[in-house]
Amino acid sequence: MRVKVGGKFIGEGEPVYVIAEIGINHNGSLELAKKLIDGAVFAGCDAVKFQKRTPELCVPKDQWHLERDTPWGRITYIEYRHKVEFGYDEYAEIDKYCKSKGIDWFASAWDEEAVDFLEQFEPVMYKVASASLTDDKLLSRIKSTGKPIMLSTGMSTLEEVDRAVNYLGKKNLLIAQSTSSYPCSLEELNLRVIDTYKKRYPEIPIGYSGHETGLAPSLAAVALGAVFVERHITLDRAMWGTDQAASVEIGGMYRLVKDIRDIEKALGDGVKRVYESELKSKIKLRRSG
Repeated sequence: MRVKVGGKFIGEGEPVYVIAEIGINHNGSLELAKKLIDGAVFAGCDAVKFQKRTPELCVPKDQWHLERDTPWGRITYIEYRHKVEFGYDEYAEIDKYCKSKGIDWFASAWDEEAVDFLEQFEPVMYKVASASLTDDKLLSRIKSTGKPIMLSTGMSTLEEVDRAVNYLGKKNLLIAQSTSSYPCSLEELNLRVIDTYKKRYPEIPIGYSGHETGLAPSLAAVALGAVFVERHITLDRAMWGTDQAASVEIGGMYRLVKDIRDIEKALGDGVKRVYESELKSKIKLRRSG
Protein backbone atom coordinates (compact mmCIF):
# COMPACT_ATOMS: atom_id res chain seq x y z
CA MET A 1 0.00 0.00 0.00
CA ARG A 2 1.22 3.48 -0.88
CA VAL A 3 -0.12 6.89 0.05
CA LYS A 4 0.45 9.92 -2.16
CA VAL A 5 1.68 12.94 -0.22
CA GLY A 6 2.28 16.01 -2.33
CA GLY A 7 4.23 14.85 -5.36
CA LYS A 8 5.65 11.74 -3.68
CA PHE A 9 4.47 8.33 -2.53
CA ILE A 10 5.01 6.85 0.93
CA GLY A 11 4.99 3.08 1.24
CA GLU A 12 6.71 -0.18 0.39
CA GLY A 13 9.14 0.11 -2.50
CA GLU A 14 9.41 3.89 -2.19
CA PRO A 15 12.31 5.89 -0.72
CA VAL A 16 11.87 6.50 3.02
CA TYR A 17 10.04 9.80 3.47
CA VAL A 18 11.99 11.89 5.98
CA ILE A 19 10.20 14.56 7.99
CA ALA A 20 12.00 17.27 9.94
CA GLU A 21 9.65 18.35 12.68
CA ILE A 22 10.14 22.01 13.44
CA GLY A 23 7.15 21.92 15.78
CA ILE A 24 7.57 24.91 18.08
CA ASN A 25 11.37 24.84 18.00
CA HIS A 26 11.16 28.17 16.16
CA ASN A 27 10.20 29.77 19.52
CA GLY A 28 7.80 32.12 17.76
CA SER A 29 10.44 33.49 15.36
CA LEU A 30 9.73 33.38 11.61
CA GLU A 31 13.42 34.03 10.94
CA LEU A 32 14.35 30.98 13.03
CA ALA A 33 11.66 28.91 11.27
CA LYS A 34 13.20 29.77 7.91
CA LYS A 35 16.66 28.75 9.14
CA LEU A 36 15.22 25.41 10.23
CA ILE A 37 13.56 24.98 6.83
CA ASP A 38 16.91 25.73 5.19
CA GLY A 39 18.54 23.13 7.43
CA ALA A 40 15.96 20.50 6.45
CA VAL A 41 16.51 21.26 2.77
CA PHE A 42 20.27 21.02 3.21
CA ALA A 43 19.89 17.67 4.98
CA GLY A 44 17.78 16.27 2.14
CA CYS A 45 14.51 15.92 4.07
CA ASP A 46 11.24 15.50 2.18
CA ALA A 47 9.10 17.68 4.44
CA VAL A 48 9.03 19.94 7.46
CA LYS A 49 6.25 19.82 10.02
CA PHE A 50 4.84 22.46 12.34
CA GLN A 51 2.28 22.39 15.17
CA LYS A 52 -0.86 24.53 15.23
CA ARG A 53 -3.00 25.09 18.31
CA THR A 54 -5.74 27.43 19.43
CA PRO A 55 -4.36 28.05 22.93
CA GLU A 56 -7.72 28.69 24.61
CA LEU A 57 -8.96 25.31 23.34
CA CYS A 58 -5.82 23.27 24.01
CA VAL A 59 -4.63 24.59 27.36
CA PRO A 60 -6.73 23.54 30.39
CA LYS A 61 -8.16 26.62 32.08
CA ASP A 62 -6.56 25.74 35.40
CA GLN A 63 -3.16 26.20 33.72
CA TRP A 64 -3.85 29.49 31.94
CA HIS A 65 -2.53 31.75 34.69
CA LEU A 66 0.33 29.61 35.95
CA GLU A 67 3.50 31.64 35.55
CA ARG A 68 6.71 30.35 34.00
CA ASP A 69 10.09 31.73 32.99
CA THR A 70 10.42 32.18 29.22
CA PRO A 71 12.62 34.07 26.73
CA TRP A 72 9.99 36.85 27.03
CA GLY A 73 10.34 37.03 30.79
CA ARG A 74 8.06 35.55 33.43
CA ILE A 75 4.60 35.28 31.88
CA THR A 76 1.49 33.13 32.22
CA TYR A 77 1.29 29.82 30.39
CA ILE A 78 -1.54 31.02 28.12
CA GLU A 79 0.55 34.06 27.17
CA TYR A 80 3.48 31.76 26.40
CA ARG A 81 1.31 29.53 24.20
CA HIS A 82 0.31 32.58 22.16
CA LYS A 83 3.93 33.68 21.84
CA VAL A 84 4.92 30.42 20.07
CA GLU A 85 1.89 30.29 17.76
CA PHE A 86 2.23 31.57 14.20
CA GLY A 87 -0.70 33.40 12.62
CA TYR A 88 -1.86 33.86 9.03
CA ASP A 89 0.99 36.12 7.90
CA GLU A 90 3.67 33.76 9.23
CA TYR A 91 2.11 30.65 7.69
CA ALA A 92 1.59 32.44 4.38
CA GLU A 93 5.32 33.21 4.39
CA ILE A 94 6.18 29.64 5.42
CA ASP A 95 4.02 28.28 2.59
CA LYS A 96 5.70 30.58 0.08
CA TYR A 97 9.18 29.87 1.44
CA CYS A 98 8.79 26.08 1.40
CA LYS A 99 7.49 26.17 -2.17
CA SER A 100 10.47 28.25 -3.22
CA LYS A 101 12.79 25.70 -1.60
CA GLY A 102 11.02 22.67 -3.08
CA ILE A 103 10.11 21.05 0.24
CA ASP A 104 6.70 19.89 1.49
CA TRP A 105 5.24 21.23 4.72
CA PHE A 106 2.36 20.22 6.93
CA ALA A 107 1.34 20.44 10.57
CA SER A 108 -0.22 18.59 13.45
CA ALA A 109 -3.52 20.32 14.20
CA TRP A 110 -4.48 20.12 17.87
CA ASP A 111 -8.07 21.36 17.58
CA GLU A 112 -10.79 21.85 14.98
CA GLU A 113 -10.16 25.59 14.64
CA ALA A 114 -6.53 24.81 13.86
CA VAL A 115 -7.67 22.53 11.02
CA ASP A 116 -9.88 25.28 9.63
CA PHE A 117 -6.95 27.66 9.83
CA LEU A 118 -4.48 25.30 8.10
CA GLU A 119 -6.92 24.44 5.32
CA GLN A 120 -6.32 27.94 3.92
CA PHE A 121 -2.84 26.77 2.88
CA GLU A 122 -3.65 23.30 1.51
CA PRO A 123 -0.95 21.36 3.42
CA VAL A 124 0.09 18.06 1.83
CA MET A 125 -1.24 16.08 4.82
CA TYR A 126 -2.15 16.34 8.48
CA LYS A 127 -0.61 14.72 11.51
CA VAL A 128 -2.68 13.56 14.44
CA ALA A 129 -0.43 14.00 17.47
CA SER A 130 -0.29 11.15 19.97
CA ALA A 131 -2.15 13.30 22.51
CA SER A 132 -5.05 13.69 20.05
CA LEU A 133 -5.49 10.02 19.10
CA THR A 134 -8.69 9.70 21.16
CA ASP A 135 -10.15 13.12 20.20
CA ASP A 136 -13.06 11.99 18.00
CA LYS A 137 -14.18 15.51 17.04
CA LEU A 138 -10.70 16.41 15.87
CA LEU A 139 -10.27 13.11 14.01
CA SER A 140 -13.58 13.71 12.25
CA ARG A 141 -12.62 17.25 11.20
CA ILE A 142 -9.23 16.15 9.89
CA LYS A 143 -10.79 13.21 8.04
CA SER A 144 -13.28 15.58 6.40
CA THR A 145 -10.45 17.41 4.61
CA GLY A 146 -9.78 14.31 2.49
CA LYS A 147 -6.04 14.74 2.92
CA PRO A 148 -3.61 11.97 3.96
CA ILE A 149 -3.31 11.54 7.72
CA MET A 150 -0.25 10.56 9.74
CA LEU A 151 -1.37 9.01 13.03
CA SER A 152 1.19 9.06 15.83
CA THR A 153 0.59 6.42 18.49
CA GLY A 154 2.56 7.41 21.59
CA MET A 155 0.85 7.14 25.01
CA SER A 156 -1.75 4.81 23.42
CA THR A 157 -2.85 1.23 23.94
CA LEU A 158 -3.23 -1.11 20.98
CA GLU A 159 -6.99 -1.02 21.52
CA GLU A 160 -6.97 2.80 21.28
CA VAL A 161 -4.92 2.61 18.09
CA ASP A 162 -7.38 0.08 16.63
CA ARG A 163 -10.26 2.39 17.48
CA ALA A 164 -8.61 5.40 15.83
CA VAL A 165 -7.78 3.37 12.72
CA ASN A 166 -11.37 2.15 12.47
CA TYR A 167 -12.64 5.69 12.97
CA LEU A 168 -10.36 7.23 10.36
CA GLY A 169 -10.46 4.36 7.86
CA LYS A 170 -7.41 2.78 6.29
CA LYS A 171 -7.41 4.80 3.06
CA ASN A 172 -4.79 7.59 2.97
CA LEU A 173 -3.66 6.69 6.49
CA LEU A 174 -0.09 6.41 7.82
CA ILE A 175 0.76 5.06 11.28
CA ALA A 176 3.85 5.99 13.28
CA GLN A 177 5.28 4.05 16.20
CA SER A 178 6.20 6.58 18.85
CA THR A 179 6.82 6.94 22.57
CA SER A 180 5.78 10.27 24.06
CA SER A 181 8.78 11.02 26.28
CA TYR A 182 11.10 13.94 25.53
CA PRO A 183 13.81 12.72 25.27
CA CYS A 184 12.87 9.05 25.30
CA SER A 185 15.06 6.37 26.86
CA LEU A 186 16.28 3.57 24.60
CA GLU A 187 14.49 0.98 26.72
CA GLU A 188 11.11 2.56 25.94
CA LEU A 189 11.41 3.09 22.18
CA ASN A 190 10.05 -0.42 21.48
CA LEU A 191 10.97 -0.40 17.80
CA ARG A 192 9.62 -3.91 17.30
CA VAL A 193 6.13 -2.40 17.42
CA ILE A 194 6.87 -1.36 13.83
CA ASP A 195 6.72 -5.04 12.90
CA THR A 196 3.63 -5.51 15.07
CA TYR A 197 1.89 -2.71 13.17
CA LYS A 198 3.03 -4.02 9.79
CA LYS A 199 1.41 -7.39 10.56
CA ARG A 200 -1.70 -5.90 12.16
CA TYR A 201 -2.34 -3.26 9.47
CA PRO A 202 -0.86 -4.66 6.22
CA GLU A 203 -2.81 -2.11 4.14
CA ILE A 204 -1.28 0.88 5.96
CA PRO A 205 2.26 2.31 5.55
CA ILE A 206 4.06 2.16 8.90
CA GLY A 207 6.75 4.57 10.03
CA TYR A 208 8.51 5.96 13.06
CA SER A 209 8.38 9.24 14.98
CA GLY A 210 11.37 9.37 17.32
CA HIS A 211 12.16 11.48 20.38
CA GLU A 212 15.40 9.80 21.40
CA THR A 213 18.85 11.35 21.56
CA GLY A 214 21.15 10.08 18.82
CA LEU A 215 20.47 8.60 15.41
CA ALA A 216 20.93 4.84 15.76
CA PRO A 217 17.33 3.98 16.74
CA SER A 218 15.91 5.92 13.79
CA LEU A 219 18.23 4.03 11.45
CA ALA A 220 17.21 0.75 13.11
CA ALA A 221 13.57 1.70 12.49
CA VAL A 222 14.32 1.89 8.76
CA ALA A 223 16.05 -1.50 8.87
CA LEU A 224 12.91 -2.85 10.57
CA GLY A 225 10.75 -1.59 7.73
CA ALA A 226 9.67 1.96 8.60
CA VAL A 227 8.71 3.71 5.36
CA PHE A 228 8.78 7.19 6.88
CA VAL A 229 10.80 8.73 9.70
CA GLU A 230 10.08 11.90 11.64
CA ARG A 231 12.58 13.61 13.93
CA HIS A 232 12.55 17.04 15.56
CA ILE A 233 15.07 19.46 14.07
CA THR A 234 16.88 22.27 15.89
CA LEU A 235 19.74 24.69 15.35
CA ASP A 236 21.08 23.92 18.84
CA ARG A 237 19.87 21.28 21.31
CA ALA A 238 20.77 23.66 24.15
CA MET A 239 18.27 26.29 22.98
CA TRP A 240 15.28 27.17 25.15
CA GLY A 241 12.24 24.99 24.56
CA THR A 242 10.67 21.74 25.71
CA ASP A 243 11.48 19.76 22.53
CA GLN A 244 15.03 20.96 21.87
CA ALA A 245 16.82 18.24 23.86
CA ALA A 246 15.02 15.50 21.91
CA SER A 247 15.85 17.13 18.57
CA VAL A 248 18.54 16.62 15.93
CA GLU A 249 20.84 19.45 14.90
CA ILE A 250 21.35 20.23 11.20
CA GLY A 251 24.56 18.22 10.83
CA GLY A 252 22.94 15.25 12.52
CA MET A 253 19.89 15.45 10.27
CA TYR A 254 22.18 15.46 7.24
CA ARG A 255 23.89 12.30 8.50
CA LEU A 256 20.53 10.71 9.29
CA VAL A 257 19.21 11.20 5.77
CA LYS A 258 22.50 10.04 4.21
CA ASP A 259 22.57 6.91 6.36
CA ILE A 260 18.92 6.15 5.58
CA ARG A 261 19.70 6.29 1.86
CA ASP A 262 22.69 3.98 2.43
CA ILE A 263 20.50 1.52 4.34
CA GLU A 264 17.95 1.52 1.52
CA LYS A 265 20.68 0.51 -0.91
CA ALA A 266 22.12 -2.09 1.45
CA LEU A 267 18.81 -3.81 2.24
CA GLY A 268 18.42 -5.05 -1.33
CA ASP A 269 15.47 -7.07 -2.58
CA GLY A 270 15.88 -10.24 -0.52
CA VAL A 271 16.72 -12.43 -3.53
CA LYS A 272 19.90 -14.44 -2.88
CA ARG A 273 22.30 -14.20 -5.80
CA VAL A 274 25.99 -14.33 -6.64
CA TYR A 275 27.26 -10.92 -7.71
CA GLU A 276 29.73 -10.39 -10.49
CA SER A 277 32.03 -8.68 -7.98
CA GLU A 278 32.25 -12.00 -6.11
CA LEU A 279 33.36 -14.12 -9.05
CA LYS A 280 37.10 -13.48 -8.72
CA SER A 281 36.95 -14.35 -5.03
CA LYS A 282 34.90 -17.42 -5.83
CA ILE A 283 37.43 -18.67 -8.34
CA LYS A 284 40.35 -17.89 -6.04
CA LEU A 285 38.97 -19.00 -2.67
CA ARG A 286 36.09 -21.45 -3.10
CA ARG A 287 36.85 -25.01 -2.11
CA SER A 288 34.62 -27.98 -2.68
CA GLY A 289 35.04 -31.36 -1.12
